[in-house]
Parts: sequence; C-alpha cells; structure tokens
Amino acid sequence: MSLAQVHYISTAPGDAEKTAGRFTAVGPGVSQALLAEIEPLVGYALPDGASHRPADAELRSLPQAFTYAALSDGSRLVGRTAPARGEGPAPVRFHAHAVHIPSGVPLPGDRLPVEAWRSPHWVSVTPVGGTLPDPLGALPPGPAPVREGLDDFAVSRGPWLAAVLADLRRASEEAPAGGPVVLVERQNADVARWLGLAAVTLPRESVERLTFTTYTRRPGSSALRVVGALPEDAAAAREAGLRVHVCADRPPVDGTPDMWARTAARVWRSRAPELFQEARELPGDPFAAGPLAVIALCNGVALGPEERAAAAGWAAERPYALDAERIGRLVEALASPGIDDRSGSEFDAVGRLFGALDGRCPASVTAPLAAMLVTEAVRGGNGSLELPRRDAFVGPDGEAIAGVLGPEILTELESGADGARPVARTVQLLRVARLLGVNGTELLPGVVDRLAPALLAEASEEPGPPAFAPALLELLDEQFDVRTALLGALDRTAPEDPGAVARFLERVALPFTGTQALPHLRMCAEVPGAMTTLGRDRTAVWHRVLRAAGLSPFAEPLVLRTAVGLVWEDRAPTVEEARMLLEAATSDAHRAAGTWARLVDAALGAPADTEDATALAHDLLQAFPQEIGGRERAALQLLDLCRDLRTGAPEPGWAEQVRTLRDRAEPLEPAVQERAFTALVERLLAPDRPGAELYDFVRSDDAELIAAYDRAARSEPTRARLRTHPAYAADCFTHWTAHPHAGAAWTTTAAALLDEVLRPAVRAMTAEAVAEVEETVGRTGSSGRAVAFRDWNRSSALGRLGRRIAGRVLRG
Repeated sequence: MSLAQVHYISTAPGDAEKTAGRFTAVGPGVSQALLAEIEPLVGYALPDGASHRPADAELRSLPQAFTYAALSDGSRLVGRTAPARGEGPAPVRFHAHAVHIPSGVPLPGDRLPVEAWRSPHWVSVTPVGGTLPDPLGALPPGPAPVREGLDDFAVSRGPWLAAVLADLRRASEEAPAGGPVVLVERQNADVARWLGLAAVTLPRESVERLTFTTYTRRPGSSALRVVGALPEDAAAAREAGLRVHVCADRPPVDGTPDMWARTAARVWRSRAPELFQEARELPGDPFAAGPLAVIALCNGVALGPEERAAAAGWAAERPYALDAERIGRLVEALASPGIDDRSGSEFDAVGRLFGALDGRCPASVTAPLAAMLVTEAVRGGNGSLELPRRDAFVGPDGEAIAGVLGPEILTELESGADGARPVARTVQLLRVARLLGVNGTELLPGVVDRLAPALLAEASEEPGPPAFAPALLELLDEQFDVRTALLGALDRTAPEDPGAVARFLERVALPFTGTQALPHLRMCAEVPGAMTTLGRDRTAVWHRVLRAAGLSPFAEPLVLRTAVGLVWEDRAPTVEEARMLLEAATSDAHRAAGTWARLVDAALGAPADTEDATALAHDLLQAFPQEIGGRERAALQLLDLCRDLRTGAPEPGWAEQVRTLRDRAEPLEPAVQERAFTALVERLLAPDRPGAELYDFVRSDDAELIAAYDRAARSEPTRARLRTHPAYAADCFTHWTAHPHAGAAWTTTAAALLDEVLRPAVRAMTAEAVAEVEETVGRTGSSGRAVAFRDWNRSSALGRLGRRIAGRVLRG
C-alpha cells in the first residue's frame, strides 16, 4: 500500500507570499488541482482569546483539527492540523500533516478514519529539507483503541446522545440535506469521541461517508458533514441555519422523534455497545428501531414504550429471524411486571407478536404475553387488542389469571353502566370472560338488554361501519348464547326505532340466518333492498317488508308497527296509503301496534283538495273512538262534518259546530281549516241552505269565516249562477240585505258583495230576468223589499246614466 504524505504550514508575517500558508512537502501522485482542494481543508484559525506568545502548556492546550474529507476525484484525505511553535514575528504557527488515500484504497489494516485520531504518525514539523520519506505503507492507530473510554463519555453526554446520534445518522446518508452538523465542545478531543461513538453505532458504509473535522472557526462555510466548534462559535453556526448541538451547555429539554437514535442512546447508557453489531446481523433496515430494540431488550436494556412497541412489531413480522432463546428473552422483557408505562400501540404490537408466535412456540413461552394482553383488556380498557385464542390459557396459568380477573369482569358487567360504557368495552369484557372460562350466564340478559340500544346509538354517531364492528362479529361468532340473546334484544328493540335498526344492519352484517324467528330484524334487513327494487311505491315496499317478517299482523301486531316505521319513518302516509293500512289490518291490530296515530296524521296532513281525507277521518273516528281524543279528535270531527256538508244532511247547528270544532282543534292544520271553511261557505251559498244556519253564521261575526264566505261568493261558479238564475240572485239580495245591524265584518262584506258581485250580475241580465228577480224578491220577502231592490237597481242605472252624460259634456 502506498499513501502519499502532505505537509502544510502557515506563513509568517512579512513572508513574500500573500496566502495563509504554503505546502512544504508533497508526496508523489498529489496533483496541483488536489492541493487546491486540500488547502482549505487543512487551514487553521486560533480561537478567540488565545495568547500571542503562549507558554508550552498553553500551546499544547490549543485545539487540534483532526480531519477526514472526500476529494473530487474520489480519493480521500486524513490529517491533523495543530498549532506549533514559530520563530521571529510568528511565535505561533499551525502545521498540517495529512495522508492522501487514493480512490478505492482502504486505510491500512482496514481501519476507520477516526481510528487514526491519536496516531503516533502525526508530526508537527516538516521533514528537514522538505523531502519526504517513501510513501506510507501503514497508518498506525493511537496508543489506545478508539472504543476505550467511550462508555464513560456516552454516559456523561446522556442528555444529548439521542439527538446527536439522530443527526449523525442523517449526515451519513448518501445525499444528506442541509449543511454540516455542528458539535460544540470545550475540548476538540470530545468531538473526536462523538465521532468514535458514531463509528461504533453506525454501519461501516455510513461511517465511511461521514466526513468531519474536530475543530473549525467557520462551520457555515465547511463542506464536511460533521464539524466541531468551540462554544464561542455556536451562535454564528445557529445563525447560518445549521443543526447545532452545544454539548458544553445545559442539557436540552426536547427529545428527538428518531426512535432508532433513542434506542441507540439507551444502549450506550447501558454500556453495551457490542449490541450494535449484534443488531446489524438481523434482517431489515439498519436504521429501523425494531432490530436494535429487540437485541437491547434481549440483553436487559430498559427501553421506553415506543421502542418496546417497535421491538414487538418487528418480531411479529419476522418471527423466524429469532432463535428460541432470543424469543424467550424478548417475551420475558416485554411482559416484565416492573413496566408501568405501557402504551396502546405497545399492546397492539404485543398482540400481533402473540399471534405470530402462537402455534410456533410452546404455550409456556407465549403464556406471559397472553396474560399481559387479557390483563390490559380488562384493566386498561384497550378495546382494539387482538386477544389470544381460548386454548392459550390451559392448566394452572389459565386458572390463575381467571381467578384474578374473573371477579373484576363480572363486577363491571353487573354494574349496569353499559349505557355509558363504550360498546367495544362491553364486547371486550364478554370475549375475555369466555376466554378465561368465567361464567356470566346469570348476568347475560341484563347485559344484552343494555348493549342493544348502545349499539344503535354509537353506530349512528358517524357514517360507515362502526369501529366496534369486527370485535362484535367475532364475539357473536365465538359465543352462541351471546348471539342468541343479543339478536333477541335487538329484535325487541326494533319496533321502537326500526329505522335506526335498519341503518345499523346496513353497516354491521349481523348473522341472524339461523333458527331464531327474529321477525323485526328480518324486516329491517329487507327494507333497503325493497326500496332499491320498488322505488317510490311505498305500498309495495310495505307488503314486501311485511312478508319478510314471516308473521301476520293479526297474530303479531308489533310487526305492523315495525313495517310502518320502516316505510314511513319520518313522514306520514298519504290518505290512499293510510286507507290501505287500515284495510290491511284490523283496528285491534292497529290499536295494539300503536299505528293508528300514523293514520290520524295522514288524515290531518292531507292537502285540502284530497277527496278521500274526509272519508278516512270518518273511518278513523269509527275505528278508534277511545284512542283518538283532544285536538286530533276535534280536527277529525271537523273533516267528518265537511263530508256531511257536501254529501249528506248534517245535524242542525252545523255553522256553529264548525266554529266550535275549529276552536277545540287549535292549533288546526291549515289544510283542514281550509277544507272546513270551504265546505261551510259553499253550503251557505247553496240555494237550499237553511236560513237558520245563515243567521247563526252572520250573527257570529267571525272574521275568518266571513272572509272565506266572501272569497266563495266572488268565485266564478257563484258569479255564473247569479247571472243565469234570477231566483238565486233574488235569494242572495234578500240575505245580503237582511241583516243591517250585524257585526262590522258581515256589514262590510255584504255591502261589498252587493256592489261588486251582485250588481254586475244583474246588469248582465235581460230586462225580463231583472223583472223576475224583482218579482221573486217581493214574493219571498215583502213588497217593501221588492221596492228596495227596485231602488237599489235604479240607483245603479241612474249612476250609469249620470256618468255617460258627464262624459259627453267633457268631450264637448
């Protein structure tokens, strides 16, 4: 092996060269281009406050720059720059002694660069005459191995270890981002020790990429990956945006998120650096936390919850990578009773590890993990744990853990807090109870009765399948008695809120294909498909859903309630649909199911022009005389009266009855009121209306009813009848003038109808028809009323004549 040497010395004041220094000796093979690269790498600046004429002890205490650099041609440079005694005007100079390593050539003995840190080869003077001996064939290491004392140093730098190792790892990548990592120490020898830590911790290929210098005054301008600096230069490095670790100051507060670095730091603080090589022999990413954490745990190194989770997760993915001895030690470490800071992610990872080892290792090996998992499931409330199989607890181990946890499980299940307890928790307790053979048969009915509504409530809180669904389905698959009881409880719940049950079954496919009847659940499961197939034909959907129950509403009225709730969940049926429902089941069935209220809603919510609403109201009053009361009864009676007003002969006093029922039915549906008012005023405007009813109507002075009468009198059918039926016109004149002392509402309305409705109709009649009106008024009333009509009609004619004369005068 042939390694060329290079010597460089700083210039003294007054030298002819205007440079910082000059090469005093250069070995063969080092070109001028390489020397231009090397010169800034071996430069040196004294620290602030250094004495101009230091004593020998002060000179020896000045920092030395030990450097490893990569050059542009692929070769490398290892060297040391140190202060040296000068002469004359330069009492302190610096001297650099370096070795050039050609590309592809390793250091002698296949050593790492940092091992040459204290090599006796380094000299502080150029050979006499500037001539170099033959190229080096060896570069001996320092008097002590680089590993010596690193344990103590690592322990002393414990607070900084993880953060520095994380940055050194990033700096060793093939293309690191950002500038150099700056290590600030009061002694540059401690920077070399940090590099020694990196040489032990990192894989060799990473260490060889880690260029460095143990001392510089200008970290921001360095092209190396790691640089050392004194405390007085730390601020400038931070201002340059570099990653700075001031290891000579107070310890940092924030930890690093790099889990591998945290694990490596714990290994160093445990004085077990040999574990790094052992971990590198395991498969996987060399900087994954899992392999190192596994080896650390197997060798008694205490780790945090995230690192333990990483170890368990890595081992779960590669159970074949560990021998039986390591698996046993890893399980013992993870299940240690002295750990009190386990996290949910750690338990999840341990669950996966148990699943990977179960069946691969003896039960005696995995039993501690199984006990740890079920203990956490009961005491920690972790509902996402992957529980072990039932046969993981056989023999004394199973009896021991069941004796401890069994009473706790039963006490919590019996507490009656299922409504407030998350569903996943109840499911987990039931699964663990079976796993440990805990007998909870007596508690099961109460547990499932509380669990059923909790399932619906929790599933409705967010879209999509609920988080507890997988565990619930596993529970129902594992325990036939729980499945039977829970499905029965849900079936009993369904009639109260069938829509919620149907939506739940869409999200969680419960297994109810067995021998249980479960009519309500089957209906809830059927409705989505029925609505997709049959669309808006709700009557057809109702028939199909009812058939899915497998029971007749005559035999089980509650299926009627469920079917109606599923099809008309948030709305009332139409009148036609309500009549179908009334005919499809007896009034007794509707009474028992409580669906008669939906039929009442249909009648009262029907639009005003729906013909069958009055017939439906009549049928409902006949079918449910005891159930319908209060406001709804009055409203239905009002609709029933409308039917009589239009098609039959209502009992006398119906004008007053409309007003009475309207007041009892407050707040009355607008459509019902419109229908009742219309039926009443149309009957009052009919030619055969009873005079007593009109009299009662007029004397009531009801503004709303009189306004409805006014609208009906002004409608085109009434106007046409007035124009074509003189007897009808005479009748209206008689009644519109017969109550001059009635209330203000009627007096104003009657006067307006005479002038704005009747007068235009009379003007449109022939003279013979007008004479017939006058004759009829006199015959049905009195001669005085006939005279009144004549005067009323004449005033109209004179008014028209006067207006025509005035118009002619104005035109003239």
